[in-house]
Amino acid sequence: MDEVDLVVIGAGVVGLAIARAAALRGAEVLVLEAHDAPGMETSSRNSEVVHAGLYYAPGSAKARHCVTGRRMLYHYAAERGVPFRQTGKLIVATSVEEDAQLAGIADRAAANGLTGSEALQRLTGAEARALEPELTCTSALFSPSTGIIDSHAYMLALQGDAENAGAMFSFGSRVTTFRPGPPHVLGGTSHGEAWGLAAKRVIVAGGLHTAGMMRGAGLGGFVPPDYWLKGSYFTLNQRGPFQHLIYPVPAKGGLGVHVTLDIGGGTRFGPDAQPTEVEDYTVTGEQMPAFEQAIRRYWPGLPAGALVPGYAGIRPKLHSDDGQAADFVIAGPGKGPGQSGADALTVLHGIESPGLTASLSLAEAACDALMEPC
Repeated sequence: MDEVDLVVIGAGVVGLAIARAAALRGAEVLVLEAHDAPGMETSSRNSEVVHAGLYYAPGSAKARHCVTGRRMLYHYAAERGVPFRQTGKLIVATSVEEDAQLAGIADRAAANGLTGSEALQRLTGAEARALEPELTCTSALFSPSTGIIDSHAYMLALQGDAENAGAMFSFGSRVTTFRPGPPHVLGGTSHGEAWGLAAKRVIVAGGLHTAGMMRGAGLGGFVPPDYWLKGSYFTLNQRGPFQHLIYPVPAKGGLGVHVTLDIGGGTRFGPDAQPTEVEDYTVTGEQMPAFEQAIRRYWPGLPAGALVPGYAGIRPKLHSDDGQAADFVIAGPGKGPGQSGADALTVLHGIESPGLTASLSLAEAACDALMEPC
């Protein structure tokens, strides 16, 4: 049986960033991806927003990796010619109760390191409307460091960097068996053919399928229950009026139906948050009335019939019974509490938003657990 130095399972945006980081450190890297192309699930079905790091608990993995990753991502995109725009974002309040919540968001952002040129700016309703005349709000916060990126171009750049550093990719290779070691023994199918290999080290970045894969391996480490949230998007069938991203004040369970822009100038709204147990990416008109109601709270001028079903994504969340936002988990090698359950094995759980923004930072942390820093 062939033995590989390092296997990365999953070629979503985080798996690609890990493959690049590991190959640049000199590891012999093989990436196994079930689909025939990179980033076919969560990584290509999101808002493509570069998040500033406003909402996450200070000191949390999400806060640290989002803020660090954002700075790394802007630098990388500029260096590699990946299309992006630092559009800025407005978080808008539409009631006295929501006005009061903005101060807490600003305080949390400052605690997460958004100071100086990255600091949030408090705006009156009139000042917000000066930026976006069709907006209706009582007050707002402006985040200057939020932006958008072409996620597909970014993933192709990561793959190219990884391959140039010696990493190999095996697309269409689904992992169906995992026997922890080391060496770790992996098996599966690729275009109808069975395969097997051994790996000295493994990093699992399988997104939606990570927890199920680890349960199948019988590991005694940290393995959360599956908890998937489906988020649907609707697009605007005409040129939109907004130049910035528009977010409502966050509600329980998510950031609310917000306005995002794509690199081509299109306008989309979403996502909502619906628990699901199946990979169903269908978007129907049934959700449209709820979307229209949410959008008209801050954009009452939304034309009738202007929304059309767009696309949907599914997020691998870590469920929190106490209602608190669950954090990213990087379960490093070992068999103790919070570890992966095996030596030479690192597993990433719950990598949802802001995973795209945080990807370069998460990659360095995942590699740090198994190898020497660059």
